[in-house]
Amino acid sequence: MKLLTTSKNMIDNLDRIGIHSSFELVSYFPYRYDRFTYTDESIPFNDKQRVILLGRIVSNPKLVKTNRMDIVSFFFVSNKNNLYLVKAFNRPFLMSILNLQDYFSIVCSYSLERKELNLINFKKGEYKEDERIKSVYHLPNSLQASAFTNLIKRTFEKYNDIIPNVLPKRLYEKYRLLDHKDALYKVHFPKKEQDINEGFRTLKFEECFEYCFRNYLVREENRLLVKDDFIKIDKNKINEFILSLSYKLSIDQIAAIRDIILDMDKKSLMYRLLQGDVGTGKSIVGFVALYGNYLRSKQGALLAPTDSLARQHYENAKLLFSPYSITVELLVGSMTHKEKQRVVERLKNGEIDIIIGTHAIFSLDVSYHSLGLAIIDEQHRFGVNQRNILVSKGDHVDLLLMSATPIPRTLSLSIYGDLDVSSLSVYPLGKREVKTLVVDYDSSKIESLIDYTLSMNRQVFMVCPKISNSFYSHNKSAEEIYEKYQPIYQEKIGLLHGKMNNNDRNSLLDKFKNNEVPILVCTTVVELGIDVKNAGAMIIFSANSFGLASLHQLRGRVGRNAEKAYCLLVDHFEEDEDDSRLLFLANCSDGFKISEEDLLRRGPGNFSGIEQSGFPSFKCLNIVSDFKMFEIARNETKYIMEHLEDEENMSFYKKMQEKMQNNEEIVHLFD
Repeated sequence: MKLLTTSKNMIDNLDRIGIHSSFELVSYFPYRYDRFTYTDESIPFNDKQRVILLGRIVSNPKLVKTNRMDIVSFFFVSNKNNLYLVKAFNRPFLMSILNLQDYFSIVCSYSLERKELNLINFKKGEYKEDERIKSVYHLPNSLQASAFTNLIKRTFEKYNDIIPNVLPKRLYEKYRLLDHKDALYKVHFPKKEQDINEGFRTLKFEECFEYCFRNYLVREENRLLVKDDFIKIDKNKINEFILSLSYKLSIDQIAAIRDIILDMDKKSLMYRLLQGDVGTGKSIVGFVALYGNYLRSKQGALLAPTDSLARQHYENAKLLFSPYSITVELLVGSMTHKEKQRVVERLKNGEIDIIIGTHAIFSLDVSYHSLGLAIIDEQHRFGVNQRNILVSKGDHVDLLLMSATPIPRTLSLSIYGDLDVSSLSVYPLGKREVKTLVVDYDSSKIESLIDYTLSMNRQVFMVCPKISNSFYSHNKSAEEIYEKYQPIYQEKIGLLHGKMNNNDRNSLLDKFKNNEVPILVCTTVVELGIDVKNAGAMIIFSANSFGLASLHQLRGRVGRNAEKAYCLLVDHFEEDEDDSRLLFLANCSDGFKISEEDLLRRGPGNFSGIEQSGFPSFKCLNIVSDFKMFEIARNETKYIMEHLEDEENMSFYKKMQEKMQNNEEIVHLFD
């Protein structure tokens, strides 16, 4: 359904956060809630405690101007007759708003050292009972929260009667769930805590059930498929290949290779996930699988999310397979039309054994002579539909997905219910040591680390979440950081991002790898597998805008040669801001624990937006804390599939099947 607005400014702002319809609007959940419950003044306040008081201003506000800021101060008496000194920074307009006649509700942060309150927000009058919970959304600075909330309210008024339920009626009754429309309304406009809990309980179960049902259908469909021309893989040649490597594989790598080769040796299709920390050696496991696929006279394809990573895999594969008569080619979007056509023709004629590339390898004009294995690196960067298109390029193709975001096996069964899972947790070169610190933007440690790393003849990554200044105003952009440090380090520093010309980007990467330009300011393009073993420092700006799993992957870009490396997590922390996320990462190097903590800490609305993760994009479901829901959803899925004679079950089954056949995402439209 169309959005209920004609304002170009509103439409542009909504477009920036991915909202193009009324459905997407009401499905854009708050990422947190502000509570306005008045503070108990009988208990001493803690430092940085959030304090909410109702009372009156008893002194005329005073404005003091300094070189750094404007300070408005006044005395405030609460309804409990306690006197407080309140200060507000850089808000001189308060002088014309605050008065001695009215009652005000003030929201402050308490400073134990100065025994005063620092004003955060205020409201004229009292917070009524049904106003004490307020939804907070990730919004552009140019979009007022009140206008956004009002648009959601008007949308419910117009479409409330036509918002359908999404699950069989039996499930709503059995688990005492709200109607879908009521659940949506309560998470946007809660009057009490129970509304939030009940609303999200319903939305989580709906999301979980549809996810598990889709996984079940995919799994059953794969089990019915068998390979038409089945050739056994010579295990002795696999052993010889592994022994010929110039390094020894870890126990985990050997176990994963065994799982994969045995899967490929079955008539049924392989559908396996290989997960492991950055640097645990997923790539060589994938290359062994490609070699095994070559031994059964099939073509192999390796799909990477970026041009840079595809080229890196291509160079490594060419070197690895040079002693064998294996033809490896590259196919990426930046190649000329003539170059692409030559590769496409050779691929179709069976002259290429292994093709490595970006999304170009599943373009409509690309066909394979005998595709037998598809490997997708950084699998969470590609949708299910893209995977299906690649696999459909051959007759019953084995599929291997690789992810650098590892999670415990119990959770992987929930998230990847349609996959078998192999995990790598051991570093081939031994334990990696990357000392991690949390620092402020003004910390002297930033330049000190850069200078030290350069003195050791090693490279420095400086990562930012965005290329240019973002509407998330606190975030540092790559351009901003480059402009700050380029005058200091001059020709030693370069700027890399996804909008650059591919030739310029590859040229800069080569210079960085060769230590000609030892400092690289960049976006998260480096998260996706850029391998510079000599790199000794990772500095991540606006670190709080990344998920823990992504921060850990970025940290994994340094110290890859087993030498000690350093990582700085840089951000600005307000007095009432929690830095425990980053401190947790600084003290933990276990990728499995970090991924689980990342999931546990994510609230509603944090599974989409600016944070990158290695997990499916759930809007409100928390895979860790809502783990029990997956068990219930899997059992109910099985029940429906075993009772398709029931009209309601059959109707739901057909609806889900139709969505999957049409390559649609599982969404609930207001039809």
